[in-house]
Amino acid sequence: MSSKKTGRPKSDNPKSKTIEIRVDEEILDKLDVAADKLNTNRSAIVRKGIEKIYDDLQK
Repeated sequence: MSSKKTGRPKSDNPKSKTIEIRVDEEILDKLDVAADKLNTNRSAIVRKGIEKIYDDLQK
């Protein structure tokens, strides 16, 4: 038998750090609407928002 590993392939950019934030219902609803419309998840929306703010600050 081969010793080939199974499972998900390793990521080039692993997301091993976590943050926890407090939000009100309105912000959570907006986050969910954005995630639904962009067909993605909450984490991706937050990452995109951080990138956008960072890029705006570099200008």
